[in-house]
Amino acid sequence: MILKGIEISAMAVNCYIVGCEETRQVAVIDPGGNPRAILAMLKQDNLQAQYIINTHGHIDHIGANGAVKEATGAKILIHPADAKMLTSTAANFSFLMGAKVTSPPADQFINDGDIIKIGNTVELEVIHTPGHSPGGVCLKTGDIIFVGDTLFYGSIGRTDFPGGSYKQLIHSIKTKLLIYPDETVCYPGHGPATTIGFERKHNPFLN
Repeated sequence: MILKGIEISAMAVNCYIVGCEETRQVAVIDPGGNPRAILAMLKQDNLQAQYIINTHGHIDHIGANGAVKEATGAKILIHPADAKMLTSTAANFSFLMGAKVTSPPADQFINDGDIIKIGNTVELEVIHTPGHSPGGVCLKTGDIIFVGDTLFYGSIGRTDFPGGSYKQLIHSIKTKLLIYPDETVCYPGHGPATTIGFERKHNPFLN
Protein backbone atom coordinates (compact mmCIF):
# COMPACT_ATOMS: atom_id res chain seq x y z
CA MET A 1 0.00 0.00 0.00
CA ILE A 2 1.14 3.52 -0.78
CA LEU A 3 1.13 5.76 2.30
CA LYS A 4 2.61 9.24 2.42
CA GLY A 5 2.04 12.22 4.67
CA ILE A 6 2.79 15.91 4.52
CA GLU A 7 2.15 18.69 7.05
CA ILE A 8 0.53 21.64 5.35
CA SER A 9 -1.13 25.02 5.94
CA ALA A 10 -0.62 27.53 8.71
CA MET A 11 -2.57 25.26 11.05
CA ALA A 12 -0.20 22.31 10.55
CA VAL A 13 -2.72 19.89 9.07
CA ASN A 14 -1.60 16.38 8.20
CA CYS A 15 -2.53 15.55 4.62
CA TYR A 16 -2.24 11.86 3.73
CA ILE A 17 -1.90 10.13 0.40
CA VAL A 18 -2.95 6.49 0.46
CA GLY A 19 -3.45 4.10 -2.41
CA CYS A 20 -2.80 1.11 -4.60
CA GLU A 21 0.74 0.15 -5.58
CA GLU A 22 -0.49 -1.78 -8.63
CA THR A 23 -2.46 0.98 -10.31
CA ARG A 24 -0.81 4.01 -8.63
CA GLN A 25 -4.30 5.34 -7.89
CA VAL A 26 -4.59 7.15 -4.57
CA ALA A 27 -6.88 9.10 -2.29
CA VAL A 28 -5.75 12.46 -0.95
CA ILE A 29 -7.07 12.80 2.60
CA ASP A 30 -7.58 16.32 3.96
CA PRO A 31 -5.73 18.58 1.50
CA GLY A 32 -5.95 21.60 3.76
CA GLY A 33 -3.59 23.85 1.83
CA ASN A 34 -0.39 24.12 -0.19
CA PRO A 35 -1.70 22.39 -3.32
CA ARG A 36 1.68 22.79 -5.04
CA ALA A 37 3.32 20.51 -2.48
CA ILE A 38 0.55 17.94 -2.73
CA LEU A 39 0.62 17.90 -6.51
CA ALA A 40 4.42 17.68 -6.47
CA MET A 41 4.19 14.55 -4.30
CA LEU A 42 1.73 13.00 -6.72
CA LYS A 43 3.89 13.82 -9.75
CA GLN A 44 7.12 12.70 -8.13
CA ASP A 45 5.81 9.18 -7.57
CA ASN A 46 3.60 9.00 -10.66
CA LEU A 47 0.40 8.82 -8.61
CA GLN A 48 -3.10 9.43 -9.90
CA ALA A 49 -5.54 11.03 -7.47
CA GLN A 50 -8.80 9.11 -7.66
CA TYR A 51 -10.46 10.75 -4.65
CA ILE A 52 -10.15 13.74 -2.35
CA ILE A 53 -11.58 12.68 1.00
CA ASN A 54 -12.35 15.24 3.69
CA THR A 55 -12.61 13.80 7.21
CA HIS A 56 -14.66 16.91 7.98
CA GLY A 57 -15.39 20.29 6.48
CA HIS A 58 -13.43 22.83 8.51
CA ILE A 59 -11.31 25.39 6.64
CA ASP A 60 -7.98 23.80 7.54
CA HIS A 61 -8.94 20.47 5.97
CA ILE A 62 -10.52 21.61 2.70
CA GLY A 63 -8.35 24.55 1.58
CA ALA A 64 -6.69 22.82 -1.38
CA ASN A 65 -9.70 20.79 -2.53
CA GLY A 66 -10.36 22.98 -5.53
CA ALA A 67 -6.81 23.18 -6.82
CA VAL A 68 -6.17 19.46 -6.41
CA LYS A 69 -9.47 18.59 -8.06
CA GLU A 70 -8.81 20.95 -10.97
CA ALA A 71 -5.36 19.48 -11.56
CA THR A 72 -6.27 15.81 -11.18
CA GLY A 73 -9.99 15.38 -11.79
CA ALA A 74 -10.33 13.59 -8.43
CA LYS A 75 -13.80 13.28 -6.91
CA ILE A 76 -14.47 15.07 -3.62
CA LEU A 77 -15.98 12.87 -0.90
CA ILE A 78 -17.42 14.05 2.42
CA HIS A 79 -20.12 13.04 4.89
CA PRO A 80 -23.43 14.76 4.03
CA ALA A 81 -23.68 16.39 7.47
CA ASP A 82 -20.58 18.48 6.66
CA ALA A 83 -21.35 19.04 2.98
CA LYS A 84 -22.43 22.67 3.39
CA MET A 85 -19.01 23.50 4.84
CA LEU A 86 -17.43 23.00 1.43
CA THR A 87 -19.22 25.92 -0.14
CA SER A 88 -20.02 28.21 2.80
CA THR A 89 -17.39 30.41 4.45
CA ALA A 90 -19.70 30.78 7.45
CA ALA A 91 -20.11 27.02 7.86
CA ASN A 92 -16.40 26.19 7.46
CA PHE A 93 -15.37 29.11 9.74
CA SER A 94 -12.95 30.68 7.25
CA PHE A 95 -14.76 33.99 7.68
CA LEU A 96 -13.62 34.03 11.32
CA MET A 97 -10.03 34.22 10.09
CA GLY A 98 -10.65 37.01 7.61
CA ALA A 99 -10.53 34.58 4.68
CA LYS A 100 -13.06 33.30 2.21
CA VAL A 101 -12.07 29.69 1.64
CA THR A 102 -14.44 27.43 -0.24
CA SER A 103 -14.29 24.16 -2.12
CA PRO A 104 -16.19 22.74 -5.04
CA PRO A 105 -19.23 20.81 -3.80
CA ALA A 106 -18.99 17.11 -3.07
CA ASP A 107 -19.08 14.71 -5.98
CA GLN A 108 -20.15 11.90 -3.67
CA PHE A 109 -21.34 11.55 -0.09
CA ILE A 110 -19.87 8.95 2.26
CA ASN A 111 -21.68 7.40 5.21
CA ASP A 112 -20.93 5.09 8.10
CA GLY A 113 -19.97 1.64 6.86
CA ASP A 114 -19.29 2.66 3.28
CA ILE A 115 -16.26 1.13 1.56
CA ILE A 116 -14.15 3.36 -0.67
CA LYS A 117 -12.13 1.26 -3.11
CA ILE A 118 -8.87 2.75 -4.35
CA GLY A 119 -7.31 1.05 -7.34
CA ASN A 120 -7.25 -2.75 -7.10
CA THR A 121 -5.91 -3.37 -3.63
CA VAL A 122 -6.94 -0.73 -1.08
CA GLU A 123 -10.27 -0.31 0.66
CA LEU A 124 -11.12 2.41 3.18
CA GLU A 125 -13.99 1.77 5.56
CA VAL A 126 -15.88 4.91 6.57
CA ILE A 127 -16.49 5.29 10.31
CA HIS A 128 -18.82 8.16 11.22
CA THR A 129 -17.46 9.80 14.39
CA PRO A 130 -19.46 12.98 15.06
CA GLY A 131 -18.48 15.31 17.87
CA HIS A 132 -15.76 17.55 16.46
CA SER A 133 -18.18 18.26 13.63
CA PRO A 134 -21.53 16.68 12.75
CA GLY A 135 -20.12 14.88 9.71
CA GLY A 136 -16.70 13.92 11.01
CA VAL A 137 -15.44 10.57 9.78
CA CYS A 138 -12.48 8.26 10.26
CA LEU A 139 -11.14 5.97 7.54
CA LYS A 140 -9.90 2.47 8.33
CA THR A 141 -7.76 0.16 6.23
CA GLY A 142 -6.20 -2.92 7.79
CA ASP A 143 -4.63 -1.96 11.12
CA ILE A 144 -4.52 1.77 10.25
CA ILE A 145 -7.14 4.43 10.93
CA PHE A 146 -7.02 8.00 9.62
CA VAL A 147 -8.80 9.71 12.49
CA GLY A 148 -9.05 13.32 11.31
CA ASP A 149 -9.69 15.66 14.23
CA THR A 150 -11.56 13.04 16.24
CA LEU A 151 -8.57 11.76 18.21
CA PHE A 152 -5.06 13.09 18.77
CA TYR A 153 -1.96 11.86 20.55
CA GLY A 154 -2.98 12.25 24.19
CA SER A 155 -5.94 14.44 23.33
CA ILE A 156 -9.17 14.78 21.38
CA GLY A 157 -10.65 17.20 18.86
CA ARG A 158 -12.05 20.49 20.10
CA THR A 159 -15.81 20.66 20.51
CA ASP A 160 -16.44 24.38 21.06
CA PHE A 161 -17.25 25.18 17.43
CA PRO A 162 -20.91 25.27 16.33
CA GLY A 163 -21.98 21.70 15.64
CA GLY A 164 -19.47 20.25 18.09
CA SER A 165 -20.39 18.13 21.09
CA TYR A 166 -18.01 16.89 23.77
CA LYS A 167 -20.41 14.16 24.90
CA GLN A 168 -20.92 12.98 21.34
CA LEU A 169 -17.19 12.99 20.55
CA ILE A 170 -16.30 10.90 23.60
CA HIS A 171 -19.08 8.47 22.70
CA SER A 172 -17.79 8.25 19.12
CA ILE A 173 -14.25 7.50 20.26
CA LYS A 174 -15.24 4.91 22.84
CA THR A 175 -17.78 3.07 20.67
CA LYS A 176 -16.23 3.46 17.22
CA LEU A 177 -12.45 3.55 17.77
CA LEU A 178 -11.55 1.93 21.07
CA ILE A 179 -13.17 -1.29 19.85
CA TYR A 180 -10.06 -1.97 17.75
CA PRO A 181 -6.90 -3.77 18.94
CA ASP A 182 -4.22 -1.90 20.86
CA GLU A 183 -1.75 -2.11 17.96
CA THR A 184 -4.06 -0.24 15.59
CA VAL A 185 -2.20 2.85 14.35
CA CYS A 186 -4.04 6.16 14.28
CA TYR A 187 -3.00 8.95 11.92
CA PRO A 188 -4.58 12.22 13.10
CA GLY A 189 -5.34 15.47 11.36
CA HIS A 190 -2.75 17.27 13.49
CA GLY A 191 0.32 16.11 15.36
CA PRO A 192 2.07 12.75 15.62
CA ALA A 193 0.64 9.30 15.04
CA THR A 194 -0.50 7.22 17.98
CA THR A 195 -2.10 3.85 18.70
CA ILE A 196 -5.41 2.72 20.10
CA GLY A 197 -3.58 1.01 22.94
CA PHE A 198 -1.69 4.15 23.96
CA GLU A 199 -4.84 6.28 23.92
CA ARG A 200 -6.84 3.66 25.79
CA LYS A 201 -4.28 3.69 28.61
CA HIS A 202 -2.99 7.26 28.66
CA ASN A 203 -5.45 9.70 27.09
CA PRO A 204 -6.81 11.77 29.99
CA PHE A 205 -10.07 12.47 28.17
CA LEU A 206 -10.88 8.76 27.91
CA ASN A 207 -10.22 7.67 31.49
